[in-house]
Amino acid sequence: MPDRFLTRGSLRRLPGVFFTGVTAAAVTAALGGVAVASTAGAAARPGAASPAAGTEMAQFGAASREFGVPASVLLAIGYNESRWTPHGAEPSADGGYGLMNLTVKTFTASSGRTGQPVRETLVKTHYTLTEAARALHRPASELKSDDAQNVRGAAAVLARYARQLNGGKLPSTVGGWYAAVAEFSGDTQEQTAELFANDVFATVRGGAALTTPGGQRMYLPAEPAVQLDRIPVARLGLKPTPKSSAPVDCPPNLPCQFIPAAYAEDPGGDPGNYGNYDIATRPRDLKIDSIVIHDTEASYADTIAEFQNPAAYVSANYVIQSSTGDITEMVRPQDVAWAVGDWYYNTHSISIEHEGYAAQGSLWYTQIMYENSATLVRYLAHRFHVPLNREDIVGHDNIAGPTTADTAVQHWDPGPFWDWQYYMSLLQGKSQQAELDSAGSASPDGQRVVVIDPDWATNEPPVTDCQTGTCTKLPRQPASFVYLHTQPGNGAPLLSDPALHPNGGPGTREDDDWGDKAPYGEEYVLAGQHGDWTGIWYGGTIGWFYNPPGAGQTARYTSSLVVTAKPGVKSVALYGSAFPAASAYPEVIPPEPNPALVYQLLPGQEYVTSGAVPDDYYYAVTYDSSMPDDHTVVPGKTLYYQIVYNHRLFYVKAADVVVKYLH
Repeated sequence: MPDRFLTRGSLRRLPGVFFTGVTAAAVTAALGGVAVASTAGAAARPGAASPAAGTEMAQFGAASREFGVPASVLLAIGYNESRWTPHGAEPSADGGYGLMNLTVKTFTASSGRTGQPVRETLVKTHYTLTEAARALHRPASELKSDDAQNVRGAAAVLARYARQLNGGKLPSTVGGWYAAVAEFSGDTQEQTAELFANDVFATVRGGAALTTPGGQRMYLPAEPAVQLDRIPVARLGLKPTPKSSAPVDCPPNLPCQFIPAAYAEDPGGDPGNYGNYDIATRPRDLKIDSIVIHDTEASYADTIAEFQNPAAYVSANYVIQSSTGDITEMVRPQDVAWAVGDWYYNTHSISIEHEGYAAQGSLWYTQIMYENSATLVRYLAHRFHVPLNREDIVGHDNIAGPTTADTAVQHWDPGPFWDWQYYMSLLQGKSQQAELDSAGSASPDGQRVVVIDPDWATNEPPVTDCQTGTCTKLPRQPASFVYLHTQPGNGAPLLSDPALHPNGGPGTREDDDWGDKAPYGEEYVLAGQHGDWTGIWYGGTIGWFYNPPGAGQTARYTSSLVVTAKPGVKSVALYGSAFPAASAYPEVIPPEPNPALVYQLLPGQEYVTSGAVPDDYYYAVTYDSSMPDDHTVVPGKTLYYQIVYNHRLFYVKAADVVVKYLH
């Protein structure tokens, strides 16, 4: 198996799949003669073959020779920004394109507050895609999609920055490029610009190696002796880093820092146009009942800089770095981050971003990231009384949107390659996890609640990625879900979700098609058994998955609370939020719509519920509380239950259902 898809043990030993065992001479040859520093302690193992040069390595080498930028600096930026892997035709979360994340000023993204598409105009010192296109005399569209031109463009702007900072000359040492790399970030604050440069040069010093999904063998030998010249950073004229002694809301044994997300009024003076979170007093007035796991779809440093930009309309409470497990708190737990695109869920959850891209999974999700994330979640769960189960520790992919249209375009991170099995074992502890596993039997024995439980090490379903504009079969790798079919058999079509496939076409094996995937740890009600195939109630129909006895079994059985339609109710409406009825709002606060979705719960169907939830609405509409009743909670009198309906969690009104305990 290629080293991109390592076994569980080896993946968690290696943060970022770091470089070992390749001689500097081999890398120099692969880069077409570009010199690289020798690596202390990294001599080739006896009998080990040097990797063959690839097209992508040659592209970095050519750009290095053309513009005089050290190959190690270019490779380290590419590794940190993209793991040397294209992430599709769409921009990253901070408006960047390609291997080097060349940025644009304005792009379309979804608001973390409402889930609606918004045009973001991020304030940076400069935008590297525009500058690179001008330097190469090529259209920006070409640099977005052409890897070689993307790398050339990055090298061109880096060389220009370096000359401007160095009296018209290129630096004579690798460490002399530190300030140019800080400027490449485009960040307006010294702290985040230096964070970006520090991360790049940590990769230069530590080295890295991996095989891309396209089969490109990429490697950067470590240069541990590089000395950084930080002095020229002062010439960039960036905003100084404010001194802060504010404590972090983290366990004392974790590497945490506090960098506040933007909370600023629009420069035009509109108090209702601000970012990127809302002040609150949780849990005093809004219960925190879940913790949401995200991935950033951008680098660690870029994400922190984005959340500091008041035009981003997005934030999270915490951001965790892939290679080091370092944590940056950005929104206090008592405040409301604009994170999941569903305002009701935002107000009742804490969000944690993990550096990485959902489609690239194991390239980013490392042992140290899993471990530090789990330690943080255990701390927060204990503090706010959040149960450590899969109904309350959820992915962004488990969150519905407030409308059918919003649900269809909701994010799907951390994606199918996040190892929920391992992560939950870290959260629950080995002894507790063993107890939970033993509580769920391997065969029904009369139990009718199915717990999705494929073995991570052997569960490697075929997955296609279409994020780059063309659909590509991803190399087989461990995944945390099982496919659901319309009938018991691999030849039957995959389930079709009405929000994702409104014309009724079948489900797909695309990584972002969550409508035919049952994720690890979720509980569903047994709807049938046919040989080695198990049927569950899922999304208004029966979904069938392969579940043979023995080593290949992909589920276990347990008991749980479930809901079903009340006798005489022909169909139960589902909702993406649990907002109060219009009559609950005072006159000065406009009622928040809570439309029924395209989904419904029909008589005879049963779905697991995590229990009753409060119906409330947090009215927060200005930066300075200048509107009447601003920053107040509107309580309601409508009781809702949250249910595991398909891949996502939805709400039903208690008046429409019967709750029972299913053994």
